[in-house]
Amino acid sequence: MGALSLILGERADIVVLQQKEKKCSIEGLFEIKNNTAAKNFLQENDLDVEEELMIRREIAATGKSRAFINDTPVNLTQLKNLSAVLVDLHQQFDTLELGDNNFQREVVDALADNNAVVQQYYKIYLDYIQTKKEVEALQLQQHTANKELDYNKFLYDELQEAGFTENELEELEAELKVLNNAEHIKEQVSAVYFELKESEQPIVQQLKVLVNKLSALPGFNTALPDCIQRLQSTQVELQDIAGELENISDAVQHNPERISIINDKISTGYKLLKKHHVSTTNELLEIKHALQQKLDAVLNINDEIAAKEKTAAALLESSKKLAETISINRKKTVQPFAQKVNALLAQVGMPNARFMVGLTDAGMLQTTGSDTIEFLFDGNKSGHFEPLRKVASGGELSRLMLCIKSLVAKKLQLPTLIFDEIDTGISGEAAKQVGVIMKELSKTHQLIAITHQPQIAAKANAHYFVYKSIHKDKIVTAVRLLNNDERITTIAQMLSGEKPTAAALQNAREMLGN
Repeated sequence: MGALSLILGERADIVVLQQKEKKCSIEGLFEIKNNTAAKNFLQENDLDVEEELMIRREIAATGKSRAFINDTPVNLTQLKNLSAVLVDLHQQFDTLELGDNNFQREVVDALADNNAVVQQYYKIYLDYIQTKKEVEALQLQQHTANKELDYNKFLYDELQEAGFTENELEELEAELKVLNNAEHIKEQVSAVYFELKESEQPIVQQLKVLVNKLSALPGFNTALPDCIQRLQSTQVELQDIAGELENISDAVQHNPERISIINDKISTGYKLLKKHHVSTTNELLEIKHALQQKLDAVLNINDEIAAKEKTAAALLESSKKLAETISINRKKTVQPFAQKVNALLAQVGMPNARFMVGLTDAGMLQTTGSDTIEFLFDGNKSGHFEPLRKVASGGELSRLMLCIKSLVAKKLQLPTLIFDEIDTGISGEAAKQVGVIMKELSKTHQLIAITHQPQIAAKANAHYFVYKSIHKDKIVTAVRLLNNDERITTIAQMLSGEKPTAAALQNAREMLGN
């Protein structure tokens, strides 16, 4: 059972290694010719699909383990998911599951063919919960933004009113410098212009005279034409400079009103620069843009909240409809299910026991629908039902689990069922009837039972004997298939002890014959 658990995905521990210095290897071979679910799993996980499936688990001496499906490495999660469609392993203490509400719901949904719709509901419900959280996060963000809205709007309006353009403060400072020095600038520019064009001997005119003098000496020196051309260019350039200086002189005017306007704007700019801890006009414009984005975000967040709320409402409505479908299917299932369980309970020696499924509206949506499911039990036909986990004894739980699993197994068509001492706490006729149910199940499933009850063992088609022997000073566990005589002897030993009586042997023959 330990080895089987390992290839079905249970976590490994080096305590399972008898020889700590050697690697342990476990292999399981499964026939999946008719197992559609297993084939689908292999395809979905890009694994080789064959009619036989080999699972191998290796545990190193260090405790590390590796798993393989058809020689392809896989992780434990994949192994567990695959094992769920290969084997149902029921061990001695698994009856505790009967009291677990999740297990109870899974049983009802399996019988109600609800699995597909429950998965669909679960996805939509989780989307609804996620969208609802996003709405709440946006609302919190909106609340925080609204606290800052008035202040941000005040800051933005202040900058908007100032109306600065790119590099404006720097340009205003340069203009103010010119205006404050207008008279001196005009005086100096006019003086230079006068010397160039208006004096008694203007420089431009003198250059023209000099050009004429040189032009009267053609052919005397090859360098003279170049000099004449350069003087002419200088004359033209100085004439242009004089024109520009005249324009500058005309443009520069002392304007007290303009100085006052610029001083006011620069004063406003300096206050804003200091307030926002920056040093340039463009940095102020960046702050203004950032404030605009924050103000827009407050407006946009309302639209985003409205859109998310609409999505959440649609998801909630879909969730409610699917939850209603799930509930209808469950309601149709619980009564026939309880009737079948009660019939089986009578068969296994519990004629006075009554089982029923409590199905109530939880009053809210949950991850599995809107119902609360509780398995209820009355052991003595008292009419007083209590939750199963509170009132059923160990033997009652074992038989009840078998009854329930026999019904669920037929529905799910699990290929292999393994019962490890499910007969705990029962004997006699009850054990015999448990064997009858297991025999019926074995017609459509591979069923392996580990048992100490002869009534159950006698129903099997084949018996494997588990024994221990000493080999090279080490205890070795082995399993072997018993022949017909060995089967009779073993059943007889289970009936009467190590040395079976003739009556026990005869009884064993009759049990096996039947």
